[in-house]
Amino acid sequence: MHDISILYEDNHLLGIVKPPNIPTQEDSSGDLDLLTLLKDDLKVRYQKPGNVYLGLVHRLDRPVGGAMIFAKTSKAASRLSDAVRTRRFEKLYVAIVRGVPTSPEGTLQHYLLKNEKNNTVSVVAKGTPGSKEAILNYNVLGTTSGANPLSLIHIELLTGRSHQIRVQMNAMGCPLYGDQKYGTQVNKPGQQIALWSLYVGVPHPVTKEPIDLVSLPPRQFPWSEWDEAVYNRKLPVLRSTQ
Repeated sequence: MHDISILYEDNHLLGIVKPPNIPTQEDSSGDLDLLTLLKDDLKVRYQKPGNVYLGLVHRLDRPVGGAMIFAKTSKAASRLSDAVRTRRFEKLYVAIVRGVPTSPEGTLQHYLLKNEKNNTVSVVAKGTPGSKEAILNYNVLGTTSGANPLSLIHIELLTGRSHQIRVQMNAMGCPLYGDQKYGTQVNKPGQQIALWSLYVGVPHPVTKEPIDLVSLPPRQFPWSEWDEAVYNRKLPVLRSTQ
């Protein structure tokens, strides 16, 4: 059993820290997935007979870790999905990219097309059949020195497209550290992708109170190149606007 930290739980919601390198839901690999693990845990902890309901309202790519929220009832799932559609579901990430963005902050807007056969996403021209608009805001929190600098990027997702951050950062010329799919020219096999779900914020589906889930990345390279205070820098601003 993976050691999964619980950030928040009540009768309606379950907030957890997703471990890296585990699929969010069942996939073609056949490996044990997070949704199944959590359902089994709820079944044991609450001694529930039969199937346990757990609604998946957002996803993280397999190699990515960090804060996630699940719905424990179908009503909560419906309301969380509505919050996603109306952009009241806030998702903030931190990523470490290779190189230094030309601008310290900005908005990236692309049109992305997914190839279901090989599970890759590419940037295409607006109007391409099957493409979806992808928008994110980014802010550079710090850069290492030296010949091959790394940059710590704070990212606010405004849309939730497959592989969005990885593809858009690569399109900007700054592929994610460790990304074996969209940064093969600069990354080596075995390097862990440096992308982390830092914060998930959403109005509670029943009480409407703000739910704030925060998960800091592990204190290992390359995350350890920056002090933890740097990762926390944006969070107080967030809380005051909830």
